[in-house]
Amino acid sequence: MSEAGRIIIRPLLTEKTLRLIEENNTLTFIVDRRATKHQIREAVEKMLGVKVEKVNTLITPRGEKKAYVKLAKEYSASEIATRMGLI
Repeated sequence: MSEAGRIIIRPLLTEKTLRLIEENNTLTFIVDRRATKHQIREAVEKMLGVKVEKVNTLITPRGEKKAYVKLAKEYSASEIATRMGLI
């Protein structure tokens, strides 16, 4: 498995993440707990071929690390989500 595949565990799709895709151009992933924001940025850029503007992370009550990845303006989160088969 590639480095990017080890960092990003899976995309997350809920009503909230769908709203973030549409309104904020932001994708949401469950990532490795040890991954830094910089590593997450590099992994998403490499895996999806996009530029990342910002990464926010948090630890969920279930102990998973969630990353909100805001894409640069020239990329469409809904297009990327469709390409990944999320919507």
